[in-house]
Amino acid sequence: MSTTEPFRCPWAKGEQYVAYHDFEWGVPIHDDRLLFEFLVLEGAQAGLSWATILKKRDNYRVAFDRFDPAVVAKYDQKKSESLLGDAGIVRNRLKIGSAIGNAKAFLAVQDEFGSFDAFAWRFVGDQPKQNHWQTIADVPATTPESDALSKDLKRRGFRFVGSTICYAFMQAVGMVNDHLVGCFRHAELRPPSATDFDG
Repeated sequence: MSTTEPFRCPWAKGEQYVAYHDFEWGVPIHDDRLLFEFLVLEGAQAGLSWATILKKRDNYRVAFDRFDPAVVAKYDQKKSESLLGDAGIVRNRLKIGSAIGNAKAFLAVQDEFGSFDAFAWRFVGDQPKQNHWQTIADVPATTPESDALSKDLKRRGFRFVGSTICYAFMQAVGMVNDHLVGCFRHAELRPPSATDFDG
């Protein structure tokens, strides 16, 4: 990479990661379909690298009907077996089963709160939490907010939603701004009226 490139979070290596970092990671999402997509993908990533999931993302969108939770919730055993045979996604029975079960729980949350967006963003006071991490080592794997989100999701029947997965979800969908302070995206994603935290 040339010296004229802006400073990025150190994990943004390679064309695919750079594009994801520069245009998606940490951008606040309020679209339920996209929120469901990230919830499924973060669960699928458990035990694997995010690079693996990014490479399979387009295949996931096809296999899971573009992550329409109303469609995924109706998947039957035949569809589940078909997904297990799809080399384009992570062929793990528990993860596929959890995606289907989570779609049903997702719909229940929508019924109760009007949207999954309204439910999830409550955990950060309905605005992105602005952190100020200096190095990758400073960034936590979990926070009290991700603990609370995980606990609530599990209570509602969601699976593959441990606190670490929930925090990765929160980072991805912009509920927290975890770009390092030296990264050009940190300032770009910080709203003028943002509340600062000590992180």
